[in-house]
Amino acid sequence: MPKAKTYYFCRNCGYQSSSWLGRCPECGQWSTFEEEVVRTAAPAASRSARPGAAVSAPKLLQQVVYSDQPRIATGCDEFDRVLGGGLVPGSIVLLGGEPGIGKSTLLLQTALAIPAKRLLYVSGEESEQQIKMRAERIAPSGLSADSRQCYVVAETVTQRIFEHIETVKPDLLVVDSIQTIVTENIDSSAGSVSQIRECTAELQRYAKASGVPVLLVGHITKDGSLAGPKIMEHIVDAVLQFEGDRNYGFRILRALKNRFGSTAELGIFEMYGDGLQQVDNPSKFLLGHRDETLSGSAVAATLEGVRPIFVEVQSLVSSAVYGTPQRNANGFDLRRMNMLLAVLEKRCGFKLGAKDVFLNIAGGLRVNDPAIDLAVACSILSSNVDIPVSPRVCMAAEMGLSGEVRPVARVDQRIAEADRLGFEQILISKYNSRDLNPRRHSIRIIQVGVIEDAFRALFA
Repeated sequence: MPKAKTYYFCRNCGYQSSSWLGRCPECGQWSTFEEEVVRTAAPAASRSARPGAAVSAPKLLQQVVYSDQPRIATGCDEFDRVLGGGLVPGSIVLLGGEPGIGKSTLLLQTALAIPAKRLLYVSGEESEQQIKMRAERIAPSGLSADSRQCYVVAETVTQRIFEHIETVKPDLLVVDSIQTIVTENIDSSAGSVSQIRECTAELQRYAKASGVPVLLVGHITKDGSLAGPKIMEHIVDAVLQFEGDRNYGFRILRALKNRFGSTAELGIFEMYGDGLQQVDNPSKFLLGHRDETLSGSAVAATLEGVRPIFVEVQSLVSSAVYGTPQRNANGFDLRRMNMLLAVLEKRCGFKLGAKDVFLNIAGGLRVNDPAIDLAVACSILSSNVDIPVSPRVCMAAEMGLSGEVRPVARVDQRIAEADRLGFEQILISKYNSRDLNPRRHSIRIIQVGVIEDAFRALFA
């Protein structure tokens, strides 16, 4: 048996050192080294190719034969949208998110929704009975369908997992989660840097050699990043982030990395007692509670990927009671809100320096689209003067430091969606007029050049 030896690994990037270091020389992070006991030499069989691997040889690029293999549809349009059209054969996808957000539920629903495919669901966190109970709750019809072939096994050792793979020969492999999987080639505990790195590499070799897509569930740390070394995110083909607020039913699926599609796409789900349901029209849901007209509320036409989403911006401006004014923003960058407040005070003459300002994006979403700037400024002013903005008006424009209203991308798509949702007016930058044909829409388009024009159009 090989002798055990102590190494130190950086939990951020996976850098290995024989002694403890205060600062990682690879990624520059401080106090990230953790002690692990591993074997100094692994058996020769540990480096062998996984089942189904072929002997590789260098080829000229012109000699490489490429066949365009169709993607595997997951049965969920929102999931396929984020993946770029479905699962690519031989790809490995890492799904991360908060505990209890619905990662296992999403993948189990996916496993039960793909027809005419043989799937193997490997769980290192739940027993087979627990998986069956959850499957009966979220997809009772999927269990009775003859076309569904979903095998489940509770296993944590990669060597035995590959034995099950040889027996089942699945078309899709799901591993929940990678932090609970260990390999016998390394003497360290589950979830350590070396274990996560080696197990991910073994599954990647299997996926590339066999052409079977692999879906991995990953834990996250308390600061929101994926647990384990950064090299794990480089190994996989796609990194998906499943996020949301437990106080809301919304769940948002984002692509942080995708070798086979865009990272700008967004999938929206809603959590119910029987599992996750797709939200085909999130704008209608986000704007469904606007029966009463109150001050401090404005609607912004934003884009997530290529999908237009209309969100409600809520603001509350009040006199500062404790001397120092408070600034708070939920779902919006606080520094950008402070910048907009400075523009309103400097360019427009509104005295907001001695007032508390609270900003909230309704529905628990976080918006990074600069087209929300005009709606944020108008909602703040509406709360300040206590005059409501009409709920039939929406906005799509960016604000500059000199108070000018700047154009945004794909304004025609935003206008078309606003027209479809029944809005009567939309405020955009006058510099978008060159790319716009107003005759194609029945909605009234108001073009403004500076922030004062927008205020005059809303509150005149």
